[in-house]
Amino acid sequence: MKTAVPCYYHLDVEVSPERVGQVSRILAAHLRYWDLENLADPVCRGAELLLRAIDRHATEKTTSIEMWWNGQHLITAFGGDDPDLRPDQDLRACLVDIAAMSDGWGCCATETGTKIIWFSQRARAGERVPLVPSAPAPNLSEGLQVPRELPAVALAARVTVPERALEGAR
Repeated sequence: MKTAVPCYYHLDVEVSPERVGQVSRILAAHLRYWDLENLADPVCRGAELLLRAIDRHATEKTTSIEMWWNGQHLITAFGGDDPDLRPDQDLRACLVDIAAMSDGWGCCATETGTKIIWFSQRARAGERVPLVPSAPAPNLSEGLQVPRELPAVALAARVTVPERALEGAR
């Protein structure tokens, strides 16, 4: 299993009916590469819903898709510059489905007028490596006593130095 390393992917797409399946396969391939194949199905279904809705309702048929993995959540975002596309009205049915199958979602606009629709999927417990390791739990049923200081056994007799030897060293 891979460690929880943040990952990012960006894809610019010309939206058309035949590109929907191709984009879905590209996103699934990146999720497999990141060891997130368990999230491929909901992410690809959400991507297909949004791409089909953009194809039906948008006048400008280009979008940017970005995926971020932070170790716990995968966030997928779609951004487009179509001024006529209103997510609250044109994409309402699509957004209801995305809200039902994701852990979080939202719409926002940037200062430049780009509309962003995003949704997130959380990796379930046991499926990914946690970002912060948990503290080790003690596995002994009883505590160990601190060893007491034991007297060292004398291995050799005490050596005495004759006084004459010390006088020569001075």
